Amino acid sequence: MRKILLIMLLMLIVQLSYAQFNQSAFENRIRPDSTLTDEVHFSFYNFNYVRNYEYSNDFHDGYTLYGTQLQPQLVYYAHPNLAITAGAFIRKDFGSNGVYDAKPLFSVKYHKRDLTLVFGALEGAIQHNYIEPIYNFERLITNPVEYGTQLLVEKEKFKLDAWIAWQKMIYAGDAAKEEIVGGLSTESTVAESNGWKLSIPAQFLVYHQGGQIDVLKEIPISTLFNGATGFKIHKLINRNVKEIYTDNYVAAYKDFSPENRRAYEGGFGLWLNAGMVSKFGSIVASYWKGNNFITIKGMPLYQSVSENIYSYGKTQNYRNILSLRYAYQQELIPNFYLDVRVEPHVDLDHMDKQLQFNHSFFLTYKQDFKLFKVKK
Repeated sequence: MRKILLIMLLMLIVQLSYAQFNQSAFENRIRPDSTLTDEVHFSFYNFNYVRNYEYSNDFHDGYTLYGTQLQPQLVYYAHPNLAITAGAFIRKDFGSNGVYDAKPLFSVKYHKRDLTLVFGALEGAIQHNYIEPIYNFERLITNPVEYGTQLLVEKEKFKLDAWIAWQKMIYAGDAAKEEIVGGLSTESTVAESNGWKLSIPAQFLVYHQGGQIDVLKEIPISTLFNGATGFKIHKLINRNVKEIYTDNYVAAYKDFSPENRRAYEGGFGLWLNAGMVSKFGSIVASYWKGNNFITIKGMPLYQSVSENIYSYGKTQNYRNILSLRYAYQQELIPNFYLDVRVEPHVDLDHMDKQLQFNHSFFLTYKQDFKLFKVKK
């Protein structure tokens, strides 16, 4: 009875819904600018994070991520339509010695009207705008840097992000498999009037592990697919309650590998969300109903196959997760952003586990500084 009441409550809320919080404060997009041609700039991005999972379940481990990231970059605006960047990514986890991760950042970006082509370090992670069962928000902390090629189209009523990232490069004779991931995310506005907006999102993610020059011939190739589509309805209200809207998706998983080595060859999920944005913060109710679903890069909580340390490989065909998430987001001073989140959930199939939650605290600073103009 408790399960039925919870589901009925969610279905009522879904009429006022929204799926994911505003992530714009975390974005770090550098684009060509015709007003800056022949100038060299210093772009500084600093992301500080605390994300704590108070979990005790078989599908998502409980742990804490606590630290800071830096992305200093030099940007040369070589042409009204071309920018070249060079810099570094540095991640420091508090409580550990030294730097956890450091990578170079290089990119070439061509931009004309509503089209952008990126080669090198992509505008990746949460900037792809995937839903959380397909692409975990946490990757903003753990895997924010992707290298490859990306095509972005940003029209008023149509947005597209098509990309491919090379995750593991191999050379002749390596004892490793190459790994490639890529996908596409689109959103098309089909109707808009009097503050109402109806749009159709579509997205997919493909992972491939293989190669022809490695020495691990006994390991077969793998090709996995995640996809989702649905509808979004937005309604602008007023200053106190700024917006109410609904984002609802059907998600899919499919294993296209020649040799099936996973618990499920295919599965699907229903991702319903409800909420509003107000001057007091954003609140979102979410319901996930999964069936034999395996995610490539998504949040482990929604899978039917466990990746937990102590229950690795455990399967549960059906997953029913109900969550209520709150976020307070504010630009404290110019270029300095606060984001606080509390995200409790209930596993409807294991009510004995009671309420579990994760909470987060983020501070982001990003600024661009002009250094000098190149004389020609």
